[in-house]
Amino acid sequence: MKKLLLSILILSSIISAQNNTAEIKYSPYYLHMKSMFESLPNTPGEVIFLGNSITDGCNWTELFSDMRVKNRGISGDVTEGIINRLDEVTESDPSKIFIMIGINDLARGMSKKEIFDNYNIIVDKIIAASPKTQIYIESILPVNNKYGRFEKHYAKADSVVSLNKKLENLAEQKGQTYVDLYSSFINNEEKLKDEFTEDGLHLNGEGYLLWKSLVEKFVYD
Repeated sequence: MKKLLLSILILSSIISAQNNTAEIKYSPYYLHMKSMFESLPNTPGEVIFLGNSITDGCNWTELFSDMRVKNRGISGDVTEGIINRLDEVTESDPSKIFIMIGINDLARGMSKKEIFDNYNIIVDKIIAASPKTQIYIESILPVNNKYGRFEKHYAKADSVVSLNKKLENLAEQKGQTYVDLYSSFINNEEKLKDEFTEDGLHLNGEGYLLWKSLVEKFVYD
C-alpha cells in the first residue's frame, strides 16, 4: 500500500510539474484565447489573420465587413506559440492565411535563424495540413522609440529589416506570397510613422485602415 501511495504521489508531482511548465511557457491570456478559438465554429472559405497583439488589436471581420475574415491574433505571441496552436488554424482548410509574427521573438532575444527556422515549420505545417490554402507572409512592422516604451522591441530595429528579407526569400522558396507592409509604415527615420500608432509598437485605427488597403487585393483576388 505504501508503494502504491508513493507511486501516486510521484505521478501527481510529475503531472503538476507539467502543468506548471505549460503555465509558465504560455500566458493565461494565450491559453484562454487558444481555447476560445478551438471552440468557435469554422466558416467555409475562411481568411485568417494570424499573429500577435498587432493582429489581435483589430476586428478583422468588421474591418472587411466579411464573416469569412477571422482574427487569430494573440497578444504576446511568438513563432513557437503559433506552431503550438496551428492545428486549430488549419482544421477549417482556410482559403487564405495572412501571417505576421516575429517582433516579440526578437525582443526576447531569439536569433533571426531561430525565428526563420520556426517560420519554415509554420509554412510547412500549413502546406501539409491544408495544401490548398494560400499563404501570405507579411513583413514585420517597424517600431518607434519616441514614446519611451517597448525599448527591447526597438533595439532590434535593424534585425527587422534583415529578417524581412529572409521572409521574402522564404515566401518565394515555398511558392507563397510575401506582402511588404514595412515600406508603407516607415518614416524617413526608419521608424513606425506617428500617425499610425499611439505607443510606438501597436497600430491605431488609421494604421489598420492602411493595412487593409495593402492586403485587400490579396483577400479578394
